[in-house]
Amino acid sequence: MTVVMSHYALILAGGSGTRFWPLSRDAKPKQLLDLFGKGTMLCQTVERMRGILPAENIFILTNHLQEEEVRRQAAILPPENIVAEPARRDTAPAVALGIALVAARDPQASMMIVPSDSLILDDASFQSLATEALNLADREEALITIGIQPTWACPSYGYVERAGKLDTPGLSHSCYEVVRFCEKPDAATAERYLQSGNFSWNAGMFIWNVAHVRQELAKHTPELADFISRLGTATDLPSFIREEFPKLTPISIDYALLEKADRVLNFEASFDWDDVGSWISVGKYLPTDSHHNAANTPLSALEAAGNVVFSDSGKRIALLGVEDLIVVDTGDALLIARKDQADRIKKIVSELPPELR
Repeated sequence: MTVVMSHYALILAGGSGTRFWPLSRDAKPKQLLDLFGKGTMLCQTVERMRGILPAENIFILTNHLQEEEVRRQAAILPPENIVAEPARRDTAPAVALGIALVAARDPQASMMIVPSDSLILDDASFQSLATEALNLADREEALITIGIQPTWACPSYGYVERAGKLDTPGLSHSCYEVVRFCEKPDAATAERYLQSGNFSWNAGMFIWNVAHVRQELAKHTPELADFISRLGTATDLPSFIREEFPKLTPISIDYALLEKADRVLNFEASFDWDDVGSWISVGKYLPTDSHHNAANTPLSALEAAGNVVFSDSGKRIALLGVEDLIVVDTGDALLIARKDQADRIKKIVSELPPELR
């Protein structure tokens, strides 16, 4: 695969460590954990991008709590390519900071924004599509997204409504004009989206030419366009980011830009994708016994079914007469929860002593 030196990537690696407590903590959220014995999601994301980009063209944006561990795991990247946000300001300011960092290197570059916490097993298909999307961004005045073909009526994802297929010679992946972005729907609406066949899940992956996205920001979100311009002339970059970034309005990139942009395209993913949003999702990738107990550790189960068990020490865990539980054992904490309460794990974290968060 040909490496294009004017192509860049921004990996978003912030977030909190609540959904996967007690294994995850504020300083070590999902993307910094090795949940499947194949390396952390951050390391997998970096290596996936290194298949199509040189290391010096990959940036990571994180926060001060996670910066040390991110630097340790991504030591293959230049130290200056790892930047910690001084405050949490949602995805639009984060993406604007990434655009500014790339623009300072190459104002005419094209770049891809990817989350660090998605599980993708088919790297080759991802790299093929990402390369084609970056090449398209070089020549099309459009913002490009990647959509996931829905497999069920999930109410927890944002959706993208698509129109006609793009009739552009040479494209090997399906690409569509975007009609609109849809926020997380209720169950009935999600079912309508699924049945219509012209909606995709919004995977939070974006591709665009830097010069073009700056024009769109100037038109629709001038605060961020101004921030990018001022960062480009700053003589002390760390000081500028530390002082000016926290002043930006917290808003998502979908609201701030994509829903307003003049033209958005949507590639249909040709690769597998899972955002691994809970311990239940993790269970899908762990060894499973005949009673659907999933575990990463030696397990003895009697009259027990449908449980997800995880231990970071490899100790044997015994289950007797229980069903549909999440059991997570770490050196300093133990979680036992019903599966139907998985989304509430983050709520109990707020009740914990600070040293366990």
